[in-house]
Amino acid sequence: MKLVTAIIKPFKLDDVRTALGEVGVTGLTVTEVRGFGRQKGHTELYRGAEYVVDFLPKMKIETAVAEDQVELVVEAICRVAATGNIGDGKIFVSSLDEVIRIRTGETGPEAI
Repeated sequence: MKLVTAIIKPFKLDDVRTALGEVGVTGLTVTEVRGFGRQKGHTELYRGAEYVVDFLPKMKIETAVAEDQVELVVEAICRVAATGNIGDGKIFVSSLDEVIRIRTGETGPEAI
């Protein structure tokens, strides 16, 4: 089992959600986050004053999937989240030692 975590631009969330549903993902956790990567933020103009935005708004998507789904999930996210511009985001894939469904007590892949 793997945990796929993707950091994407906010306006791409609906597209990513749809694409993940099409490849069989049944559950997601979405969090509004702020951060920066190589772009180190940007400068904006507000009421005539220029200021630096260090932390850009992003969406963090997390989903637990079986190992045989990882490649499909990563490809789906890359396909629909890419704009070709800096700041498109990142995908992290981590191993999950155990998954437990609280309601039923199921463990492992059955709990996903």
